[in-house]
Amino acid sequence: MNDAIERKLRLAPKRWYLKLTVALVFAAIIAWSSTAVDASGTDSRGLLIARGILLGLVRPNKELLLNMTKQGVAYLLLETVCIAYLGTLVGAIIAIPLAFLSSAKIVPKPVVVLGRAVTMAVRTIPAFVYGLMFIRVTGPGAFAGLLTMSMCSVGMVSKMYIEFIDDLDKKIFESLDACGCTAFQKIRYGIIPQLIPDFISTIIYRFDMNLRDATVLGLVGAGGIGAPLIFAMGAYRWSEVGAILIGLIVLILIIEFFSSRIRRKLARGL
Repeated sequence: MNDAIERKLRLAPKRWYLKLTVALVFAAIIAWSSTAVDASGTDSRGLLIARGILLGLVRPNKELLLNMTKQGVAYLLLETVCIAYLGTLVGAIIAIPLAFLSSAKIVPKPVVVLGRAVTMAVRTIPAFVYGLMFIRVTGPGAFAGLLTMSMCSVGMVSKMYIEFIDDLDKKIFESLDACGCTAFQKIRYGIIPQLIPDFISTIIYRFDMNLRDATVLGLVGAGGIGAPLIFAMGAYRWSEVGAILIGLIVLILIIEFFSSRIRRKLARGL
C-alpha cells in the first residue's frame, strides 16, 4: 500500500512553480503597499506623546477614575454601554423582518433582490459617517450615538440573519407539512427554534463591536466616553487619558468574559 501511495505522489502534478509565482506576486504587492507608509512624522515630539500616554496608564488620575458623578469615568462608561446595548437591540429587531424579506427560502426572488439591495446600502456607509449625519439631525449627545449604532447593527446583523435563514433544514418543514401544521406553526416550531441560538450569538458579537464603535463615535460628539478622551489628549492631560483607558480596558475585559461564556453555552446547547 505504501508503494501505491508513493507512486501516486510521484505521478501527482508538480505545482511548485505556481506556488512560487503566487508567493512572488504577494511579496511584490506588500513591497508596493509599503511605499505608501510615511514615517517622516515620527519625531521626538511623537515619542514624548507616546511616553506621556504610557505614564498616564501607570499613574492615572484617581479622582477621575473613582469619580461617581456624571463627569467620572464610571458614568461615561455606563453611558457608552447603554448606547451600545440599545443600539444593538434596536438594530437586531429591525434586522429580523429585513432578513426574512431577503431570504430566497421565505419570499419570491424579486423581493429578495430588493431586500438584499437595502441591506447592502445600509452596510456600505461607515459608522463615522452615520454619526456625523445623525449629529446634524438630533444634535450632539447619546441619542445620536444610539441611532448610529442601530443603523450600523442593521447592516451587519441582517446579513448574518440571512445566512442563518438560508441554512435552515428543509426536512423539518417537510415533517411539519406532513403533520398538517399551519404557516404560523411552522414558523413557531420549525424556524424559530433553529434560529434563536444563532441570532443571540450574532447579537452578542455585534454588541462587542458596538461597544468599541461607541467609544470612537464619542469623538464626533455622539455621547459616551470618546469626547472626554479626545479632549484630554488634546490638552495633554495624560493622567486623565490613562484613567479613561484603564476604565475602557476593564470594561472590555468584563464584557468579553461574559459574552464568551454565553456564546459557549449557546454553542453547546446549554
